Amino acid sequence: MREITFSGVRLIAQPSGALYWPEQGALIVADLHLGKSARMARRGGALLPPFETLDTVARLEAEVTRIGPRRLISLGDTFDDDRAAGEIAPEISARLSALAARIETVWIAGNHDPAGRGRAVEDMRLGPLTLRHIAGAGPDVSGHYHPKANIARRSHRAFLVGGEHLILPAFGTYTGGLDCDGPELRALVGPGIAVLTGPGMPVRPIGQSAARQSR
Repeated sequence: MREITFSGVRLIAQPSGALYWPEQGALIVADLHLGKSARMARRGGALLPPFETLDTVARLEAEVTRIGPRRLISLGDTFDDDRAAGEIAPEISARLSALAARIETVWIAGNHDPAGRGRAVEDMRLGPLTLRHIAGAGPDVSGHYHPKANIARRSHRAFLVGGEHLILPAFGTYTGGLDCDGPELRALVGPGIAVLTGPGMPVRPIGQSAARQSR
């Protein structure tokens, strides 16, 4: 785990890619993309083993059990497309419903699952922060970009923390990622830090040149 202070708020980044807000009792995740393998197969893409939905839901259940939050907030793109919610296996759908019945659950709309479909809301104000899918007026907590960061020549999913934006890594098992040193994320986040997921959760600066990052 790695403690983050963002806009005066104490948050705890988890190795899984989830974010815990102790003061609010909120466990926050982004970009589950449930049903991605089925969507790729349906559209003629790569045929991936169809186990990512079960794995993603099982990891989410484990985080809720381990941390014991009062509420769960998903920052959009819970499903990979409009058809995915109806295509996931009934037992997995039942597990999602059971999870939502255990604690207060908020589904925020993403570009893959827009508002107006099901129970998703456009955004959520919590304390001094706005929670949404795509970063907007800060300070906010968002997802969408699936950020990754390199350290010791290896790529890891990462939390990006800047002055106005905190961007979560994708929680979904089959999600790709966008390099935090690329122009889009450098321009959006500005100078800040990347908190890498996985063992040890190392921290490295962002918003510097690639040459400086590799030292």
